[in-house]
Amino acid sequence: MKILLIGGTGTISSAITRQLAESEHELWLLNRGTRKDDVPSNVRQVIADINNDEEGVRQLLDGEQFDAVCEFIGFLPSQVERDIRLFKGRTRQYVYISSASAYNKPARNHVITEGTTLANPHWQYSRDKIASEEVLLKAYREEGFPVTIVRPSHTYCERGVPVSVHGTKGSWQVLKRMLDGKPVLVHGDGSSLWTLTWNEDFARGFIGLLGNPKAIGEAFQIMSDESITWNQVYECVAQALGTTFRPYYVSSSFLADTCPAAYDLEGNLLGDKAVTVVFDCSKLKRAVPGFCATTRFDEGVRRCVAYLLSHPELQEEDPEFDAWCDRVIAAQENAKKGFKV
Repeated sequence: MKILLIGGTGTISSAITRQLAESEHELWLLNRGTRKDDVPSNVRQVIADINNDEEGVRQLLDGEQFDAVCEFIGFLPSQVERDIRLFKGRTRQYVYISSASAYNKPARNHVITEGTTLANPHWQYSRDKIASEEVLLKAYREEGFPVTIVRPSHTYCERGVPVSVHGTKGSWQVLKRMLDGKPVLVHGDGSSLWTLTWNEDFARGFIGLLGNPKAIGEAFQIMSDESITWNQVYECVAQALGTTFRPYYVSSSFLADTCPAAYDLEGNLLGDKAVTVVFDCSKLKRAVPGFCATTRFDEGVRRCVAYLLSHPELQEEDPEFDAWCDRVIAAQENAKKGFKV
């Protein structure tokens, strides 16, 4: 197949790029070229800013036809409307990366399927994904636009250690607090269940949908079958670091109300990570027989930690976030003292 990835070098798409590059498919990437060194040599790269130069992209792809076009950097309805203009009649399949955060949470049933209602009052990001899905499904129903929607949950790779509460500079400061013996903020009591998926596992499920006639006009969620608590997530991180996990539990709503706006914990926690979810991937497994995520989180996070520790340039400290954590802990401890008799 001739496949175009819009993006192709991010957390999710980089593994798809590598696996497709090792296959017999003809792979193209369309992106701004900021990670050209990460792209395999047999991949054709088209350098363009699709979000700001639609006509330039049209000219660069003039006359090209694709078996699949996969959109990894489309976040707004206007962006998928642009893709419909660019690729209608020029691809046999258009795959849109949406998000499992679009599901209504807490759902009526904690087991999430593709039929679970889409609604998220806490996170504009998720509402934009829902609106984008609606644009694409309308185009499928009314014009035959060959869309497939994919909803990942929390997918990770070696470049980042998954945590639930962090600042604008990523997770390193949380790990540094662990290494320094400081308490780590955990939302709620850490007992809610979460699903984390290694990006190479996700890629196998995703590639199985490409050129798959069962996928046209359908939505699929792709993630691991392993569900673990946030306490277990942090325990695995601490073990990989060779240190001790010292949790400090704070309600999700308090964290969302007191954090700097840039952390967006209302969306990230109340609209997503604070709610127990268990995903049912039966639909994907029927469409892609044999799919199974094989990387346990304790295995994946060891790779993440090893990569981070061996790349000092990724160890970006975040003193603002560190100070906010200390203020939250001090405020709650002071509140406790006020109730002691």
